[in-house]
Amino acid sequence: MNAIIGAIVVFACVFGAFAAHGGNLLVLWQPSEMVIIFGAAIGHLVISSPPALIKEVIHQILTVLKGKEPTKDRYQQLLLLIYELTKTAKGNLLALEPHIENPEGSDIFKKYPEILHNHHAVEFLCDTLKVQISSPMSPFDLEELMDKDMAAGHAIEHQAAETVSRVSDAMPGLGIVAAVLGVVTTMGKLTEGKEVIGHSVAAALVGTFLGILVCYGLVQPLAAKINGNIGSEGKFLEVIKVGLLAFAKDCSPKVCVEFSRRSVPPHIRPSFKEVDELTSNLKK
Repeated sequence: MNAIIGAIVVFACVFGAFAAHGGNLLVLWQPSEMVIIFGAAIGHLVISSPPALIKEVIHQILTVLKGKEPTKDRYQQLLLLIYELTKTAKGNLLALEPHIENPEGSDIFKKYPEILHNHHAVEFLCDTLKVQISSPMSPFDLEELMDKDMAAGHAIEHQAAETVSRVSDAMPGLGIVAAVLGVVTTMGKLTEGKEVIGHSVAAALVGTFLGILVCYGLVQPLAAKINGNIGSEGKFLEVIKVGLLAFAKDCSPKVCVEFSRRSVPPHIRPSFKEVDELTSNLKK
């Protein structure tokens, strides 16, 4: 939602100020210039990216537009899920098997829909616990395994952010391409009078204007937001990782949750008292 609000502010300020100074907004409506710029940008994306990366770019853009920011409630659900799983497994690892083999059908996972809908996090959590059930690893080896999993999972996401940034860098140049083509068109109208030539030159300059505006006012902030979302998702997995490492060290469920809680970003971190009350209510 913030991304949509920000885009509205950008365009409202730019076009509003232009209109306030007596500019004619209709002059800025140049469909042919837009086709050149945006069509070439899409072509640039298709040429430079495999289908899987294009799919990830679309996914990341939609995620930004949906505005799903990490919340305190989401982290609380995660902490409670870790508590219930570690408590279930205490003294009997095999008791976890039905829950991690089929999370969608698990009575534990169903209590925490925010987590269950995060397929990447659920897969990371369940796959790690499957390893511990089938062939328990030392905390050191388990940490290395989880780090490799996290790095592999975020690799294509970072590529998506870099791809959006690269398209952003191309926008001013594509705007110049549109402007040059507009000037070429203008050269063929030199005998048609000053008014026609002026309109044609203005239309050509709109191409440069749109390329720069879309680059710095829309696509670059979008790439930055995608990077921010990747960092937030990485922190979410880090919280899971810390809790599972504490579990591998044979810590109690309460201590596992406390390790995870301390890894939550401070501005949305539940307090010790809040988590203690939530886990106590679970016992009841």
